Amino acid sequence: MEDVLEVYKRPYDPKRPVVCLDETSKQLIGDVQPPVPAAVRQVAHYDYEYVRNGVANIFMISEPLAGQRDVEVTDRRTKRDYAHCLRKVSDELYPEADVVVLVQDNLNTHSPASLYEAFEPAEAKRLADRFEWHYTPKHGSWLDMAEIELGILGRQCLARRIDNVNDLRREAKAWEAARNAAETRVNWQFTTADARTKLRKLYPSIEE
Repeated sequence: MEDVLEVYKRPYDPKRPVVCLDETSKQLIGDVQPPVPAAVRQVAHYDYEYVRNGVANIFMISEPLAGQRDVEVTDRRTKRDYAHCLRKVSDELYPEADVVVLVQDNLNTHSPASLYEAFEPAEAKRLADRFEWHYTPKHGSWLDMAEIELGILGRQCLARRIDNVNDLRREAKAWEAARNAAETRVNWQFTTADARTKLRKLYPSIEE
């Protein structure tokens, strides 16, 4: 926990950007009956019946100090998808960085080993060396600021029926563009000192 909190204290450095990564799923839901649009003095109506069209995965790549984020929608949630997401972070989003300081949770796919399942060893090693790896503790995924961004995406953009991955991708990218244009940042105020006071039960007790 303190490792991540110390990372968040670092000043902005474009050569060593702090990037938070998280992912979630979105069930694709279609209507059985066409919805009735809103009219004067009448709200929109949706039939309670729906059809399931599968599940899509959403990667959230967030750079909190720059107020920028990138949303990647994939068909699956595999080690290979994660590995290709990291390659985009390294080579497309931050090609000029000396190293990308990566904060993420402990999901079993979130490790350098996933790179070796997706790429040849030399490429996997190159990508692994592009990152400085930091992990939130078990049951501490809330320390990952990308989780906050995913929550906002869910409330502002995805809290409705979307029935196919192309529409999901288009809507997520529109949300991303608007939020990036505003350079909206996360107001993070939780510090190591706060953790030692408010979460002292999580620390091991030392008996003298």
